[in-house]
Amino acid sequence: MTDEIKADYVADARGSACPGPLLEAKKSMSKVKVGQIVEVRSNDPGTKRDLPIWVKKAGHEIIGIKEGTGFYSIFIRRKK
Repeated sequence: MTDEIKADYVADARGSACPGPLLEAKKSMSKVKVGQIVEVRSNDPGTKRDLPIWVKKAGHEIIGIKEGTGFYSIFIRRKK
């Protein structure tokens, strides 16, 4: 399913430790319109736990998490 998701903006936070990926995700929301998708790429294991918490609090939606080679992508739909 995540192979079919097309991001409107990619935030590459690989090599960045927490809170770097979270800050990238926050900045990225201003770069897309409501309904569009941001892909956050990270190799920090804490991001997979922390980012969904922030997404829920911020009122956005996680639509998928894809495991890559050495990193993963979290797809977020901007809801507001």
